[in-house]
Amino acid sequence: MSSALEPLYQLAQGVRTHGPALLAGMPDPHDELMSLVWGPRFDRDHAMGLLARRPDLAGQALPALLAAADHFDALHAPAQSRLRRLIVRHRALGEVHAQAAGSAGAAGAVPSAARACA
Repeated sequence: MSSALEPLYQLAQGVRTHGPALLAGMPDPHDELMSLVWGPRFDRDHAMGLLARRPDLAGQALPALLAAADHFDALHAPAQSRLRRLIVRHRALGEVHAQAAGSAGAAGAVPSAARACA
């Protein structure tokens, strides 16, 4: 992995580890992620609000959340923009998969765009 992508990889690891539990039950988890990284600094207040919904995870997730915030704040603007684009891309891929699953169940076939993403 290139050294330019290493900070993004570190951020993504924390999301993969703690994100599903922290974002469970949210109407749009991608919107929640975007709200954390929308500005030039990580929105720690919003992150603490997410964590407050799941106090049972605070001991495990808080250090990772604070580390993610520090990593994000240390990124240069182009890397922050790339992270936002990756979140948008992930949302779009999830929508393609959801549409493919719906149409596969109804029509029995998976569209070629969904197969390409798999």
